Amino acid sequence: MAEKPPHPHLFADVLARVHAVCAALAAEGGWPEGVDLSRVVVEPPRDAAHGDMATNAAMVLAKEAKAKPRDLAEAIAVKLRADDLIAAVEIAGPGFINLTLKPTAWSDALRTVLREGDGYGQSAMGAREKVNVEYVSANPTGPMHVGHCRGAVFGDALCSLLAFTGYDVTREYYINDAGAQVDVLARSAFLRYREALGENIGAIPEGLYPGDYLKPVGQALVAEYGDRLLVMPESGWLPIVRDKSIAMMMEEIKGDLAALNIRHDVFFSERSLTETGNNKVIETIDFLRSKGDVYEGRLPPPKGGPVEDYEDRVQTLFRATAYGDDVDRPLMKSDGSYTYFASDIANHKNKFDRGFADLIDVFGADHGGYIKRMQAAVKAVTAGGATLDVKIVQLVKLLRHGEPVKMSKRSGDFVTLREVVDEVGRDAVRFMMLYRKNDAVLDFDLAKVIEQSRENPVFYVQYGHARGHSVFRNAREVIPDLPAQAAARAAFLGDAEVERLTDPAELDLLRRLALYPRMIEAASVAHEPHRIAFYLYDLASEFHALWTRGRDLPYLRFIINNDAEITKARLAMVQGVVSVLASGLAVLGVHAPDEMR
Repeated sequence: MAEKPPHPHLFADVLARVHAVCAALAAEGGWPEGVDLSRVVVEPPRDAAHGDMATNAAMVLAKEAKAKPRDLAEAIAVKLRADDLIAAVEIAGPGFINLTLKPTAWSDALRTVLREGDGYGQSAMGAREKVNVEYVSANPTGPMHVGHCRGAVFGDALCSLLAFTGYDVTREYYINDAGAQVDVLARSAFLRYREALGENIGAIPEGLYPGDYLKPVGQALVAEYGDRLLVMPESGWLPIVRDKSIAMMMEEIKGDLAALNIRHDVFFSERSLTETGNNKVIETIDFLRSKGDVYEGRLPPPKGGPVEDYEDRVQTLFRATAYGDDVDRPLMKSDGSYTYFASDIANHKNKFDRGFADLIDVFGADHGGYIKRMQAAVKAVTAGGATLDVKIVQLVKLLRHGEPVKMSKRSGDFVTLREVVDEVGRDAVRFMMLYRKNDAVLDFDLAKVIEQSRENPVFYVQYGHARGHSVFRNAREVIPDLPAQAAARAAFLGDAEVERLTDPAELDLLRRLALYPRMIEAASVAHEPHRIAFYLYDLASEFHALWTRGRDLPYLRFIINNDAEITKARLAMVQGVVSVLASGLAVLGVHAPDEMR
């Protein structure tokens, strides 16, 4: 990873100038000591007609300044108008300040892109803080389906984004290898074992896993044990079949993830919490009990829930309401076994004990009600020393030409991740899984994601990168010594007269490039990698539109045969676009092709 850029990006630069002006006014006006300038932001205005940037400085600092926001805005504007980077300052509404920068700001921003190359947009804001991101964590009871796919891609892209902005990221998979579902898996696999021995097992009974994917497990058990398992009681064969089934399912899951180029640093076993020398679940509950956070009591009937399912009994409860939850939560079932929630608390305490204070969990759509209790648990077991952000990944509706896709035979009742990747390719799957905010339902049309049209975002963005390289290949007729290698080409174009890029569409493209580092940092803070996909589509759209304008207006073409200098300036702009497209696609885990066939 490249080191932190020696100079702040343009938005950070302007923010630093606004902070300096506010600090000067504070000193002149005798504001209270230690005024918090972190609330002051510089961002793109909602309406581009209002300028290049806007700041809320006067709105958030008026109280400390003992002034009306509009009056403070006037004082800030006076000082900003003297800044050599700023062309105009306008005050809007009750005190928002809109800034228009001098054209040199955009040409200098382009030079920054060329100078920093792969490092452009990277940030050290994470300061190597350790972050644990738990994602996928599908039960090891079968192959991954398309719903798991979205959480896998989201989690992986989020990890890459956090690493890109300077965090020390650990990618973790929590293996749910304890509880009733893995016993069901073992019984299902035992049926396939009997089938592999030649028995006609008939229809798979209700409650067992019906998919063909367990046939190889049955065959592997026969190869290893012959028919010896048949004479064992269930108590003898079940742990053997369970361990073999889980191991083979995890290998399949890892293969599915590899098809998407997704890797994890840690595969943490739920069973390890209870099957090692020290039972971490008991240890965690005892720890909470010592703090007064676990007690024996009764719960009221659930509001709006079915009363017939309510069991009025004394239970072991976690005092979740003391930490922001709506109701206290059970830690033990009526049969004396621990709830999943108890194991999850122990899992998160284990992460904290391993040195992680910044925790992120990626949950499926059906886990929305689980967020408050887990955040309450993390507060309790870490004494407020850790934070947990839970990102919900909504459902994927799989379509083909607008029609719902039928379920697959191999899985029994769902379409597998591998089937989707094999049909449309890794890049289409990864990009489109990120082309909606994670908490919005996603329509994934297998036909549309392989179209070569503007309506297919992944094609349009990749085509932008390929088109840039096509421009470079054609430009060698005008500039024969244009390097083919990206870093050398960027250095070669670094002295181009980019001030000659004065067409409004060219300047808009430079503004878009200048926005990239700020967008990256904002996406990282919000844990929202979809912002990158949206940005890349907008950048590619502007680039394609400018290329098209050159067909109608020859003076705007990227390659002007009788003007090598303007050609070089426009090639510098194209290099900026190509660099940023490649950078953003890399964070999303999507290939940036030099050619498209």
